[in-house]
Amino acid sequence: MSDSIEPSTSSREDPDLAPSPNPNSIIHPRREPFEHGLLPIPKLILSDPIQTLIPLKQKLAPTGRVNSETLAESLQISIDHAQLVLNTLASVLHADADPIVKARPAEIDSVGADLRDLILFLYIQSYKRLLPRTHKDSASVADVWPSTSAFDGYLSALSPLQLVRSNSRRFMPSQSDEEAHQLSYLQKHMANILQLLAEPAEGEGEESLVLSMEGFEHLAFLIQFGEKGSEGIPLSQAAPFFANSDPDMPAVPVPAAQVHDWLLQNIASALEHLTERVSPRENGPANNSDQDVAMADACTSSIKSSASAKGPSFIEGISKASYVKQASEIKSSSVKVINCHDSAIYILAPLRYATIYGCSDATIILGAVGKVAVRVEHCERVHVITAARRVCIANCRECVFFLGVNQRPLIVGDNHKLQVAPYNTFYSQLEEHMAEAGIEATINRWDEPLALGAVDPHDSLSHPAGVSDAQAESATHVDPDQFIDFLIPNWFGGECAGSTKANPFPLPDAYVAAQQRKQKSWVEIKKLIKEAPLDDSRKREVSSALHVYFRDWLYATGNIRQLYCLQND
Repeated sequence: MSDSIEPSTSSREDPDLAPSPNPNSIIHPRREPFEHGLLPIPKLILSDPIQTLIPLKQKLAPTGRVNSETLAESLQISIDHAQLVLNTLASVLHADADPIVKARPAEIDSVGADLRDLILFLYIQSYKRLLPRTHKDSASVADVWPSTSAFDGYLSALSPLQLVRSNSRRFMPSQSDEEAHQLSYLQKHMANILQLLAEPAEGEGEESLVLSMEGFEHLAFLIQFGEKGSEGIPLSQAAPFFANSDPDMPAVPVPAAQVHDWLLQNIASALEHLTERVSPRENGPANNSDQDVAMADACTSSIKSSASAKGPSFIEGISKASYVKQASEIKSSSVKVINCHDSAIYILAPLRYATIYGCSDATIILGAVGKVAVRVEHCERVHVITAARRVCIANCRECVFFLGVNQRPLIVGDNHKLQVAPYNTFYSQLEEHMAEAGIEATINRWDEPLALGAVDPHDSLSHPAGVSDAQAESATHVDPDQFIDFLIPNWFGGECAGSTKANPFPLPDAYVAAQQRKQKSWVEIKKLIKEAPLDDSRKREVSSALHVYFRDWLYATGNIRQLYCLQND
């Protein structure tokens, strides 16, 4: 198994291996593993993945599927980290029919992960994300973000306030930039990846590597054919050496070198296609059809979102406003909320994954996020309310998260003054959307945050010595006496009728007791005011004083945004 995969000279000119010019047959990287599947656990960042993973594959091959105990022992990591690996793999896996994807949260460990998928997942932990583009006025941007942390300048590529100054997604890597970066990574590492999936076969007196159709299908964890965001076509049907195979008869294994040549040709073709598509945009003025230019640049006041069947729906540049999207209006299974400030954003729909990036002083409600995750990054003073399988929080400050989550919240990077609380709202279709997303209301692990490293080894920044060993600051619990329910206005009336009449996630006893105390106090105060022997003038004074205190509380807590939404109902 020590043989490396060399290019096959015989297949270089084979017309059957040439990539198809059909746009529907262009190879794409799967975004999910690269965007949501990277874990900042030092022992998973392998300096020589092949040296580590081939012996691991050989050791675990008899097991077929790997549970957390076996994984923890093999990689010398904690059980908590091993369980996190399995949960994360399940959330980004390509095969919805795999037992680990279909398993309930409590069953994931006992079901275990397919060894080949696990090996690929561990391999890509060496991937480095693409850095944001440099701002043309970096000096003026640098003076915006206050240096309250010893790690500032090393951990956060962009702060929320830097995003305000740059005023667009123009300085973030575009979808095309990220896709090209991921394809280049796969191009460089494909020989190693195939070596991990291939099996030895005796031929002509020396050992060679061959790839079965089943092994080849596991590449669908990293790549797909067809339009991005669509179901695409089965990977084996896109390959000339496995296409039209008889399902009742096992396909003949193919030399790994032949598969390698075919994949490299397809990746080169895809990179060329990306270059042709991006070059005119970079060399000429921006235009309204450019999906990689922030909509805020084009017309912040009139255009607030963009969507494409090829990728996620973008909601960006919302400022001092309320913004609502329901399920019928979301054309994609994923959403990215970017650079929104002092606003209330309602995404009342079932989603596969969601990203909140660079927002500040906002309340963001996500309906039900199922298969992959919610990722909240570089946000400041944001309230996030979501029902989700899992959530990851990175490089955020003074944010509060009201969570209904089936897995432990993951906290990574340079975070400060984060708070977590149980889920606190509902809308009429919530339980229907949760069922579609596979979220169980009986399991809520909001109060078990798992803090990993303060430095993300997957970014491309350099870090000072010693910083990489620091642990991320975890989150505290919202005091039960400060916990309040959030009311979602009924904008659509009977248009979106559903069966949900209350918060489906049971509240912990301490929060129920606090709500009962507040309700009792409110009844008593109301009774006292009503029965107080005051003349009309004094009643007006009391009413005015209560109004002032209530207004101050609304502004101090940020709940004024909710009042604006109710006024617009």
